[in-house]
Amino acid sequence: MDEQAFVSLFREHLPALSRYLTRRTNINDIEDLASEIFAVAWRKRFSCPDDLELAWLYKIASFVLANHHRKTRKYGFVLPLLDSDWASPSAEDVVMQNTDLGLAFAKLSARDRQVLSLAVFENLTIKEVATALSITPNVASQRLKRARLRLSNHLKSQMSQN
Repeated sequence: MDEQAFVSLFREHLPALSRYLTRRTNINDIEDLASEIFAVAWRKRFSCPDDLELAWLYKIASFVLANHHRKTRKYGFVLPLLDSDWASPSAEDVVMQNTDLGLAFAKLSARDRQVLSLAVFENLTIKEVATALSITPNVASQRLKRARLRLSNHLKSQMSQN
């Protein structure tokens, strides 16, 4: 990937990547994290799979976010009151808060929430989800199927309690 292609990649995918980050971290950190993600992407630009650029960026973003969260927790920079879940809730968090669907979603494992979020909130195809998670498309499809089934079961349980 040459410099011009990378600039096009940046311009095309920065908005989606910013929305992805908004749902996963404090809003004040988004610009720095996006910069870090694209710096890593530039260094690894020759390993970018054709037609899966956004999924590849999400894969990089997941590692950058994990490192960021680990550092903030390690050095105690995150106060419970200012935790990202409270300081900058995403639209999805606001809509799903205290709803049957939101409560059922919260009962899922982190792995189930991750695969569902990539497929639903980020609107990725199975092949793109697989790229983002470094798994095969078949495994991604099975994980998504099982996560949807568990969400459905939790939702039915939640609704029967009301």
